[in-house]
Amino acid sequence: MSYRMIQVGAGGWGSYWCNYFLPESMKDGLIEVVALVDVDEEALTKSREPLGLREDQCYTDLAKAFDENEADFSTVVVPPAHHESVVDMALKHDMHVLSEKPIADTMEGAIRIASKIKSAGKKMGVTMSHRFDCDKTTLRQQLRSESAGPLDYLVLRFGWQKREFGSVGKGHHHEMDDFLMVEAAVHHLDLLADLAGAKCETLYAQTWTPRWGEYGGDAQGLVSMSFENGVKATYEGSCTNAVELNGWGIEYIRAECENATLILDHRNLERFDYDPNAGSMREGEGKKIELLDRPKWMNPWLIEKFVNWLDGGPPMETNVHDNLQTAALVFSAIQSSRTGQPVNVQEFLNGHMN
Repeated sequence: MSYRMIQVGAGGWGSYWCNYFLPESMKDGLIEVVALVDVDEEALTKSREPLGLREDQCYTDLAKAFDENEADFSTVVVPPAHHESVVDMALKHDMHVLSEKPIADTMEGAIRIASKIKSAGKKMGVTMSHRFDCDKTTLRQQLRSESAGPLDYLVLRFGWQKREFGSVGKGHHHEMDDFLMVEAAVHHLDLLADLAGAKCETLYAQTWTPRWGEYGGDAQGLVSMSFENGVKATYEGSCTNAVELNGWGIEYIRAECENATLILDHRNLERFDYDPNAGSMREGEGKKIELLDRPKWMNPWLIEKFVNWLDGGPPMETNVHDNLQTAALVFSAIQSSRTGQPVNVQEFLNGHMN
């Protein structure tokens, strides 16, 4: 079945949706885009052509777009502070929701949205695309295999060189209070929890921006995590380094297991099996693991999962209710950095829900 949808967001990351993700799903007969919404008329003009939309199907007025077009669901591809208003509009018009991360720009907002979705009896998915990329999916498969043995700890490095104002988007990212955590680490912390295979128990974070970083808030961070199954993780996130070592989509992840060490670096995955007689080894000398192959990855795969859910299939792994765990990771990290104290993540989440 093809589902009618309203795309909210045509500029920035929304342009990727309009130019790449949605056309692929339209070609497969999964969706039909009936309207496009953005406050920027130039963005609307540039993004409507790949969707095959007429000029009268493009709107700068959110309410008018929803009033004039019947649809089954709406996307939310706008800055996090505006997510809740789009979700409210979708629910007012009896629609399901597929949203970019994070759920909202605050923990309170994320919980309100999840509660509204539940009360309305609707479905909402969050596109945690990093978790569904081919290299990370292959690493997850290796970790879930019996041959690697129990997982001990994880290390994830994200190293960007985006220190100049405007080097990310049109500059509004540089004005955020917690850009690293809200817009970047949301993927990385989610990925660590997924690879660990358990909920995060305790988290300690330090975030800051050096004097050469042109950010209004924190753009560097170190996070230590402990999970309920005993697995540990360390995260290094940076946006103002002198050189970009592991930028967006090419992160470094090392997994230490009983029987093997697995290293993912620039989308290359290698495995070092335990050998008591082996000497010191260097990265690059392990056994190369071929990445998995499937028709779709990341956002197109997530759109497919969402449509399958609407068809009556299983809920997306990143449904809004389960994704509150990811929101709790982000906002407990912000709290930890501001207080200088570790945070019990589950108590943090439950305290905001009560």
